[in-house]
Amino acid sequence: MAKSKIVKANEKIAETVVDGYKKIEKGVIDGYKKIEQGVVSGYAKIEDKFVDTYLTRDGETVEEAKERLKNT
Repeated sequence: MAKSKIVKANEKIAETVVDGYKKIEKGVIDGYKKIEQGVVSGYAKIEDKFVDTYLTRDGETVEEAKERLKNT
């Protein structure tokens, strides 16, 4: 049984809507990932600076100080 013109048009509209939704979804997710990455990177820089300024001992690197504090 052949599909009517209305059914075919409805399927085409549905495909177009789904494609548009997927493009919007991808854009939102990509934007969120960029923001998340920037926040995490910014926090890591602040954390390293704080540890370097206030918590390192003479001749100790930031990584060594973090490990020492983690094991305390």
